[in-house]
Amino acid sequence: MFGQAWGMAWRRSAVGVSKRTRVDMIREVLAERIVEGKMRPGEGLDEVGLAAEFGVSRTPIREVLRQLESLGLAFSRPHRGAIVARLSARQVSETFTVLAELEAVCARLCAQNEGTFDEADFRAASEACAQAAKSGQILVYYNCDDRFHGLIHSGAGNGFLRETVIGIRRRLVPFRYALAPAGDPSLIFEDGHPPITEAILRHDGEAAATAMRDHVLSVRDAVLDRQPRFPFD
Repeated sequence: MFGQAWGMAWRRSAVGVSKRTRVDMIREVLAERIVEGKMRPGEGLDEVGLAAEFGVSRTPIREVLRQLESLGLAFSRPHRGAIVARLSARQVSETFTVLAELEAVCARLCAQNEGTFDEADFRAASEACAQAAKSGQILVYYNCDDRFHGLIHSGAGNGFLRETVIGIRRRLVPFRYALAPAGDPSLIFEDGHPPITEAILRHDGEAAATAMRDHVLSVRDAVLDRQPRFPFD
């Protein structure tokens, strides 16, 4: 979304913009690059290069990198600069395991909370994921997947749980884009959403939790099975 033309336009509009606003804008651009897989785990975040790209001093760039680190998207190395977040295989496994349990809680609560979302909307989100996976549209798939899970997070009716899960998903999202061989998510994601969808719509909390847990753990296993594709420590 943010290409070279956008960067030039941003620099022209940056005159008179406050430091706080500049930091926010740069953070959003870099975060988007990371979560869309345009910047991969382990890739360097060079202060000088970023300052030149965005037409600012290194001071706001340092603040941006601190914020990205607090979001789990970057990691600062003493005397060597920051890189896009890179987790060890063990850390990836542990993080996915925690996510699986919290996503399962969301699914259970969502199933128990009747009338929290539009059922047709929910079915449409699940079907959109299936179609994107079948056609190998990996970016579309991940957008659909975020919407599907987002409906469940909101349907759970617990704001703290929702924010916690979103934070963990954000920490793991850079790894998703290196997952699918030849960019085809259908080779990895077996139809995991329909069982979750059906369990939630029939208000079966335990079945929804089990299906969600199995789904997230299958993604974890896919990540770990493809370790060579990731710059794990």
